[in-house]
Amino acid sequence: MYNFFRSILFRLEPERAHALTLYALRVTGKFALLRWLVALQFKALPKPVEAFGLTFKNPVGLAAGYDKDGIAIRGLSALGFGHVEVGTVTPKPQPGNPSPRVFRLLEDEAVINRMGFPSKGSEFVQLKLNPSLRAGTFERIYGIEPRNQKRNIKSIHTGGVILGINLGKNKDTPNEEAVYDYVSLVDTFAQYADYLTINISSPNTVGLRELQERAALETLLFHLHQQRLVSQELHKKQLPILVKLAPDLTSSELDDAIEAILRTKMDGIIVTNTTLARDGLRSILRGESGGLSGSPLKVKSEVILHQTVKRVNGAIPIVSVGGIMNPEDAKKRLDMGAALIQVYTGLIYRGPSLVKEILRSL
Repeated sequence: MYNFFRSILFRLEPERAHALTLYALRVTGKFALLRWLVALQFKALPKPVEAFGLTFKNPVGLAAGYDKDGIAIRGLSALGFGHVEVGTVTPKPQPGNPSPRVFRLLEDEAVINRMGFPSKGSEFVQLKLNPSLRAGTFERIYGIEPRNQKRNIKSIHTGGVILGINLGKNKDTPNEEAVYDYVSLVDTFAQYADYLTINISSPNTVGLRELQERAALETLLFHLHQQRLVSQELHKKQLPILVKLAPDLTSSELDDAIEAILRTKMDGIIVTNTTLARDGLRSILRGESGGLSGSPLKVKSEVILHQTVKRVNGAIPIVSVGGIMNPEDAKKRLDMGAALIQVYTGLIYRGPSLVKEILRSL
């Protein structure tokens, strides 16, 4: 059935097609019966995984970037995922880069995007995660403490699916001040998320990847760990923090980044983000700037995963993402040592049944 819908969606401009599918999932999430029917269609046998002190009902997750503002979490949770990662969320709203900014490379089963962290901002996402906050908007504007406001719980229903929130700095925040953006986001979302991801590896925000350098990364993560300790005490919950790295790091750069992650007591690593490489592409769109995902990222992502597993040596769990297009790709990543996997571009080309197909193969 997805082949039929894909033929229609692929006639649309990619960002418009994405908005349409996200809207459909948002509607699905609003109605319990519809959500139940979808969940029934994509139900698979549970394959629980323990990682970061959390229990995931299965190892397959949705990568950040699909639902940037948390508008369709309940609908996405019905598709069989063990976890859903929303974002990237920035402190202030920002439009991202000008359109067109997403390109399908059909011959390569790939996507190039240069979105640039379009985000409606942290306040908007908070309202989506905890609609009860909306009731207090009038009181907050006039300085009156909202009544009956639940501050310390994630109120949105996810059906047992682990919720991750991916965090990024605003485009106009210089790197030397980026720590303030990330600390404020950790403080804001600690009460809502099951885990947080620090995104310092998107290629579409100028200078962002410089934060992966050892000294800068260690300073940033040290301050985030301190904020995490405060937030855990305030909300009486554990708060795993993961760091997402780029596939374009050299071996020495990757070693330095991992050393900083381990020294600052982070809980996990996600490898990898999209790549700037264009090796072997056939599509006439290969010259478009931005991050490349999909099948061409497979080998590079596997190489980085192998190096990361070897370097970490079991100290913390690793999440593998990038180029996972079928059940065989997924099984290989888990066999290589990933605790969890995430998909995104594979869903575009294979459809939501990819999750169930992966779980059946494990």
